[in-house]
Amino acid sequence: MAKIAVILHEPDIPQNSGNIIRLCANTGAELHLVKPLGWGELNDKKLRRAGLDYHEFASVVVHENWEACRQYFSGRQIWAIETSGLKFYHQVEYSTDCVLLFGSETRGLPDSILQQIGIEQVLRLPMLPTQRSLNLSNSVAVAVYEVWRQQGFIGGV
Repeated sequence: MAKIAVILHEPDIPQNSGNIIRLCANTGAELHLVKPLGWGELNDKKLRRAGLDYHEFASVVVHENWEACRQYFSGRQIWAIETSGLKFYHQVEYSTDCVLLFGSETRGLPDSILQQIGIEQVLRLPMLPTQRSLNLSNSVAVAVYEVWRQQGFIGGV
């Protein structure tokens, strides 16, 4: 069965990534982390604490850089979730093996990556116009559950 994949590009905050590990374990999504990681290694105390005991149930892959990650996903549909997206996350039809790409908590995604992905592949989550951004782990949860919902929550109970 094809899997949803989540990419975190250079994440900064271990607690967010730990929450996302738990989310991926509970939804069957793969998690891909692109270095540099803001906390060092996967055995970081804050990362493990936020992910509780779900690390062993999650599929986590670490990539040395964006190019290595992009090559890994060659041929798969990548959707970037960013505040600059022109369409909302629920206005597209996701493939069963789609990839959701998120930027770091402090910088978002670099313009160079957004240009590689293409503006038509950049989506946004709605929020009030006076706000800058949503928490990364919350954003990932909203997007993953929309993809999984469109797939009929296959494998879920």
